[in-house]
Amino acid sequence: MLSDSEAAELRSFLSPGTRADVKAKATDYILGLSGHRDGCRFLRTKPDLMASLLALTSDPCVAMVKTCYLALINLSADETLHQILVKEVHVVPVLLQNLVDPECQFSDQICTILSNLTRHQRTCRAVFQVLQEDVGLVQLVEIFCSEGFNQKANLHYLGPLLSNLTQLPEARACMMDRDRCVIQRLLPFTQYEASLVRRGGVIGTLRNCCFDHTHHDFLLSEAVDILPFLLLPLAGGEELSEEENEGLPVDLQYLPEDKKREEDPDIRKMLLETLLLLTATRSGRQTLKEKNVYPIMREFHRWEKDAHVRAACEKLVQVLIGDEPEQGMENLMEVEIPEDVEEKLKEADSREQEELQEEEQERRRQEEREAETNRVD
Repeated sequence: MLSDSEAAELRSFLSPGTRADVKAKATDYILGLSGHRDGCRFLRTKPDLMASLLALTSDPCVAMVKTCYLALINLSADETLHQILVKEVHVVPVLLQNLVDPECQFSDQICTILSNLTRHQRTCRAVFQVLQEDVGLVQLVEIFCSEGFNQKANLHYLGPLLSNLTQLPEARACMMDRDRCVIQRLLPFTQYEASLVRRGGVIGTLRNCCFDHTHHDFLLSEAVDILPFLLLPLAGGEELSEEENEGLPVDLQYLPEDKKREEDPDIRKMLLETLLLLTATRSGRQTLKEKNVYPIMREFHRWEKDAHVRAACEKLVQVLIGDEPEQGMENLMEVEIPEDVEEKLKEADSREQEELQEEEQERRRQEEREAETNRVD
């Protein structure tokens, strides 16, 4: 690794006035360092080098700027560098300034860096504070929902960024602003076919917002009407009885036979988890029962092959068909669980996960056996 004097010389090569070919070699070298753990460990002690790299993202040479952003993506993927990048290098204001520029051709790379930096709550909060001061979460949602805002970038990774940000109560409160219709703008993207990343980011955002049970009535009300947007990706074209159809939200009634479900199992699981969160309160459970969610889940369970997703579905169905909790325990998010009971629940959950893994492994072995049987020599 470089000595201090060599690192200082390298930094001198990264100054804006340095010859272009020399700067290119220097940025390529840092890109190489950023691609492995030892290189990141070295750069952790050299925030000045990372600051110089950030400054070169405004260089007139497009190829060099691209190299700088790729290196920053690598660096932001290392959790141990997050605080340094945010607190010492001050990458966030620069990244946000470029992100809101509709002419910036590296906005997708910027979204990836910001998404990396917000994975963990501590740094996420620091990023959110700068975001609120410089841009605002509402404007970020507006940019995300304005397809074509930037003709040079698709901005799909704004979805995971919004999902990461809403792990914070203060970000969720901003999303739930009842006067500005923020959360409503995201709902159509639960079935956005052009990008799994964007779709998954939006559903992750909705799930996070449902952790605050005080907003459940608002989310299920006509003002938002979140339920059809969560159910449609899980619904297929199976024929339901007339009575079952009429009890469903209008958008779920009499779906065509060729209606396809969400293709990604992780997203299907997130949708089920979001629905389960909405059953935490008595009013939420009543709404899901009144809206006839059970038939959709019944058919979904018959169709689903992934063991973990099936387990999530079963938990939701148990709530939908089960009796109401006794008085004083209506809000499942506020119930205090005794330590011995909580320990037993953890053990039961651990056993369930082991059984699911065994079931999944057996299913894969069976598929391999069938593939071997059907193979033509």
